[in-house]
Amino acid sequence: MANNTEQSIIKKVWTLATTLSGQGVGFTDYITQLTYLLFLKMDKENRELGEESAIPEGYQWEELTALDGTDLLMQYEETLDFLSRQDNLIGTIFTKAQNKIDKPVYLKKVITMIDEEDWLLEGDVKGAIYESILERNGQDKKSGAGQYFTPRPLIKAMVDCARPKITETVCDPACGTGGFLLAAFDYMKNQSQDKEKREFLRNEALSGTDNTALVVTLASMNLYLHGIGTDRSPIICADSLEKQPEKLFDVILANPPFGTRPAGSVDIQRDDFITETKNNQLNFLQHIMMSLRNGGRAAVVLPDNVLFEGSGEAIRRKLLTDFNLHTILRLPTGIFYAQGVKANVLFFTKGEPTRDVWFYDYRTGVKHTLANNKLERRHLNDFVSCYNPDNISARTETYNAETEPNGRWRKYPAEDLLKRDKTSLDITWMKIEDTDDRTLAELMADIETKSNNIASAVAQLKELFSELNLNEVNE
Repeated sequence: MANNTEQSIIKKVWTLATTLSGQGVGFTDYITQLTYLLFLKMDKENRELGEESAIPEGYQWEELTALDGTDLLMQYEETLDFLSRQDNLIGTIFTKAQNKIDKPVYLKKVITMIDEEDWLLEGDVKGAIYESILERNGQDKKSGAGQYFTPRPLIKAMVDCARPKITETVCDPACGTGGFLLAAFDYMKNQSQDKEKREFLRNEALSGTDNTALVVTLASMNLYLHGIGTDRSPIICADSLEKQPEKLFDVILANPPFGTRPAGSVDIQRDDFITETKNNQLNFLQHIMMSLRNGGRAAVVLPDNVLFEGSGEAIRRKLLTDFNLHTILRLPTGIFYAQGVKANVLFFTKGEPTRDVWFYDYRTGVKHTLANNKLERRHLNDFVSCYNPDNISARTETYNAETEPNGRWRKYPAEDLLKRDKTSLDITWMKIEDTDDRTLAELMADIETKSNNIASAVAQLKELFSELNLNEVNE
């Protein structure tokens, strides 16, 4: 029943998204407006059950459903402005809120669609619905939202290795839509039935930061719908890199944004940093290193250049001498919504030197696409087994120079890595031929899923055939 409800609502949401897209309203803008309105509707449902309203009179759901035309637009924009100035969960969800649906008829359609549904579903259901909407938004190439969305199977594997405890604090300094925090919560929530521990988990254990207002809105709502931060959101809108951490954390899970810092951002000048660099990912890595308490552990997705770029040499040396950089998971391309990304997951603990770095090569000879070989949690089962979360000091290599030269799990002594040019951690040893062995049918399926209509699919297919030096497809 829950799954039918879930699929029905998602279908409605996405049908309207397509309609609005034709009117120039981007998917991400639409999802943000949906979030604002959904919060107001759920507040009304709570009031009908006798709960006190979180929304002041004059700005509630009924004020919107009673209006249309320009009166509706004016009331909605006034509501967004008022709620964005509240100093609580409401203020976080409505951070810098602005109306992006400027045609009254389409705003009315969104409101009507939400009004027709009962959103006081059990937490797992409404949370799953919202998460599915966010994932669909992340998959849409035009929305650009993929940059905020880390593949959930990868997140789950990282959490399964980091193993946060219900009494620990967990932080994501570049939290996007909150996937890491939500996965940590799911992992921790059944560890104890103690009321105080569960209350700590829901309202104090988790912390997230993002410097994009719309993402803070999406993340706060995502966690709220899962029962996290019901009084005050654990997410704040800020630039993590601008200042030293005010508190230290037990566990940090993150996938910092790739690329350069946004235009208008301040230059990073931190006394606590190991080195000064313009590389955004190296700065996030330094920030994470400084945000861990002694004995704290991190799992962080970072691009290849972090492993070898010259400006990062001092940081890598610090990781090997003052931290236990015990594991590096090398990831394949084709798993992120942003195409062509070559990334790794670095696992490290603060306060003890590295003896060995264990590398798992899940890149060489591995092919994933978002269309027909999407990354699933089972694909990382062997890595998690090799990682051995129960006891990382009792690991066994699957690599053997004579018998298993293509074993994916291999260790390198830290003393050898410290002698490498620029302390490079960019290491491969497998000899499997790394070619694109997808069939033409698979390539065509990949194109088709990325096309918005038949015309664009044919255009891309012609381009593919041209690249392959094949005859043009018959029209």
